[in-house]
Amino acid sequence: MCPPRSEPPSALAGEPPAVPAARPRGRPRKAPDARDDGNRRQLIIDSAARLFRTQGFDATSTRDIAAAADMRSGSPFYHFESKNALLHAVVEDGLQRAVASQQQALQQLPAAAPPRERLAALVRHHFEVLFGPEGDFIPVMLYEWRSLTPPQRASIDRVKADYEAQWMPVLQALHDTGALRAEPALARLFIMGALNWAVQWYRPDGRLSLDALTGQALRLFVGDR
Repeated sequence: MCPPRSEPPSALAGEPPAVPAARPRGRPRKAPDARDDGNRRQLIIDSAARLFRTQGFDATSTRDIAAAADMRSGSPFYHFESKNALLHAVVEDGLQRAVASQQQALQQLPAAAPPRERLAALVRHHFEVLFGPEGDFIPVMLYEWRSLTPPQRASIDRVKADYEAQWMPVLQALHDTGALRAEPALARLFIMGALNWAVQWYRPDGRLSLDALTGQALRLFVGDR
């Protein structure tokens, strides 16, 4: 025998049925888990990264970004609340991808790989990111840092710390053997600064390949041992 059907409390109390909330006008903003449909979000990020790098953040409009992504002028706002939020996504997403690919580069080395070989893998990977198709975020991060809000900088700092943390055991091991004379934490800052500055002068179609460039960098940092 089925139990008697119960009514909701509001109906039992004789209250009028609830009126559905009015739907906001215009196209609703996409939920976070639906914003990457068709890779449109990534396309916007990549287009913005190129423009922020070549034109600068302030000189780039959302209309420019939409045109570069072959979208309507308002389309970026379906994925990002503002141009500033898009700047944050350019840097943070780029760093997150770099952290993952750097970890893979280290994992591909033999377990007993010496510290110099590990440093070579780190330097080579950094050049690959810097001069690869997704490397625009690095100069954007360096030159547009002031355009980020303090909370945005803090979240990026956390991801950047993950990237740089993978260098410290290698630098410490080199320091312990005498190959690296500078204090490891300071050496990391000098090395990162030198590598990142290469965007100002290195030309991938020039006389130095990335392997040759990596070799020169190693000689500068740890000599020929």
